[in-house]
Amino acid sequence: MLKAIDMHAHIFTGDRAKQQLSQAGVPSATGHQRISVDDMAQMYQRLEMMAVIFDVDQETRTGLKISNAETAGWIKKYPKTFIGYGSVDPWKGKAAVDEVDRCADMGLRGMKFQQATQAFEPSNKRFLPIYEACIRLNLPVIFHTGTTAISAGTPGGGGILLEYCRPIPYIDRVAAWYPELRIIMAHPAWPWHDEQLAVMRHKGNVYMDLSGWAPKYFPESVVQNANTLIQDKVFFGSDFPVLTPERWISEFAKLPIKETVRPKILLHNAAKFLGLDLSAT
Repeated sequence: MLKAIDMHAHIFTGDRAKQQLSQAGVPSATGHQRISVDDMAQMYQRLEMMAVIFDVDQETRTGLKISNAETAGWIKKYPKTFIGYGSVDPWKGKAAVDEVDRCADMGLRGMKFQQATQAFEPSNKRFLPIYEACIRLNLPVIFHTGTTAISAGTPGGGGILLEYCRPIPYIDRVAAWYPELRIIMAHPAWPWHDEQLAVMRHKGNVYMDLSGWAPKYFPESVVQNANTLIQDKVFFGSDFPVLTPERWISEFAKLPIKETVRPKILLHNAAKFLGLDLSAT
């Protein structure tokens, strides 16, 4: 019986996978060991969970290539465990739009963006054809929101601009311009989490996942709204390997969430969003 759906888990593909392999066994910044995608699948199966997995294409900024085909391959290998999202580097223009089509053809179910590491302002009109392709193909999108641990504490933050990850005006604009586009804001968007909640309440096509934060550190307003006004629009997400799903679930159990709301956040909201028939799982 399916107990939860993790809506936010990272894998590494292409050049990024090779980079990770060269560092195998070296603890990540969070203290967790890097594990293979096969091991990830076994972990989620043991926990009786499914997970949405993806890599992030930031080739323009880093020079590293990912492979959406590899993500699709993992979905084919573990169809009862993984749902795959693709990713495109928005700076690639028409090639990015063509890759969105290719992702859909390969069976990937959405697109992931990380504006800080991809260095783009999401409501810039040069990137709108990408969203229009997503609408045409019925692919939802995930945008990173709030701060990021990537390059945190380094001089200049590695040149990364946090501004691109602000819900207002950027996500608010895209949601208003494209009401057919289903948008997930990833993570409690600290320090702009109240902006995030406002956008969610105002825009019916906008959702959020609770990934990337240990639940014991969730801002109070996020917990309050998730428990009440936006309870049908909030998803469990771990941001694995940043957090393990076990730790997230353990801490979430200690939050003052209504017993009627808890299963929505862990499972039912995501199943509805993804079009999954829980009776068949």
